[in-house]
Amino acid sequence: MSSFVSGACSERNPRVEDRLHFLRALCALGGRITLFSLAAAIAVHAQSAPMPPGTSIDDSSRAASAKSVDDPLTQAENAIDTKDFDRARTILDTYLSAHAGNARALFDRGFIEDAQGRADAAAGYYQKSIAADANLFEPRLGLGLILARQGKQQEAHEQLESAAKLDPNPPNPAAKAQAYRALAQLDRTGDPDDAKQELLQALSLSPETPADTLLTGEIAEAEGDEVTAETAYRRVLNQQPDSSEATAGLAHVLIAQKKYADAEPLIKAALARDPDDPALNTQLAIVLNAEGKPNEAVSALEKLHEKEPRDPLISGMLADAYTQSGAADKANPLYVQLLKDNPNDSTLLTARGENLIRQQQYADAVTVLQKSVSLKPDDGDAWSSLAFAASEDHQYQIVLNSLSARSKYLEETAATYFLWATAYDNLHHTKEAADYYHRFLTAANGRFPDQEWQARHRLVTLGK
Repeated sequence: MSSFVSGACSERNPRVEDRLHFLRALCALGGRITLFSLAAAIAVHAQSAPMPPGTSIDDSSRAASAKSVDDPLTQAENAIDTKDFDRARTILDTYLSAHAGNARALFDRGFIEDAQGRADAAAGYYQKSIAADANLFEPRLGLGLILARQGKQQEAHEQLESAAKLDPNPPNPAAKAQAYRALAQLDRTGDPDDAKQELLQALSLSPETPADTLLTGEIAEAEGDEVTAETAYRRVLNQQPDSSEATAGLAHVLIAQKKYADAEPLIKAALARDPDDPALNTQLAIVLNAEGKPNEAVSALEKLHEKEPRDPLISGMLADAYTQSGAADKANPLYVQLLKDNPNDSTLLTARGENLIRQQQYADAVTVLQKSVSLKPDDGDAWSSLAFAASEDHQYQIVLNSLSARSKYLEETAATYFLWATAYDNLHHTKEAADYYHRFLTAANGRFPDQEWQARHRLVTLGK
């Protein structure tokens, strides 16, 4: 009875044990693996450059703002140009001690910190420069890029949007284009329409690059335009065959189209060049699992988990892969750890409960699944699993309660009719048991011979 009931409880998903919780988690994240901890592996961030193009102090800007080569700011900027940052810092600190509100000097000082990787210090100077002159383009761009790198998207967006409304001094189309590109990166998933317009603005100011084409693909994906996304990713790969980002993007589109056979060799070829790429390894695991190769999927995920043992998505995927490969005992400690960190995550609780079912720990499964449905009472699949676990643990009133709740969200199946019937039968509700045995036999129609034999036998015994 066990394999039959667990195999047919949900009409949406014919086999309870085959439901892939990590795929649900990906869908909840927008259908793209690369939007959580793997984002840096997929996207080419305009804001990742240590300094914004066009914000260096070139000869024309010095000519526009410096009186002579003896001017302290000109001397500092000459030192910056030659990467003599210690000398530039000394000159600027001396100058700022007497001219603390000079916006240009504050920007130069922030530039030095930024160039040497001291983002917080650079941000402080950029903020002071903006406070001194709110109409300067360069410090707003520099600050926006730093904030974007730090994941402060709203604050970054505000600075970059302000920068895009200003003009570099002297005019510098490449720098202005970068402000638009950085905005497009920030908006590419949350507001793809704005991202598209921002990228078009950037392209009106500077030539298209492979990074722009990659971004076009990402924006198209966010809009659900898989054709445009695929075309863009293939264009990048034609120019840069070794691009892991474009490979991952194209693979994601192929996975979404269920073209697993096309995605697998593409991903494996990229992994041969970049074996530790987390996005590619994750995609390979998804493809292998979808192709019915759970053992190979486990190998890919174990490699990821070894590198990122505290990443909840990877741990969840590995736990599910262990379950699908028949190693429910290996999944158990992963679920335990995940629930320590997120004790009220209903999706994790359901996965944990179903894992306990596979280990035939039915009483524990009932307890876990009861908590899951208390947190998310509209999860029909969780009610299905709870009904099955309760049936195996001979808690028949819980079976009836669970099936009643499930019926609000899912259609009845042959398996649920059987659970209704056996629960009523064990509670000695003869009339109801006979009714549901008949419904089961009609729905089963020869597909489940063992259970159909049992139903007919019980109907004879019940005199119905």
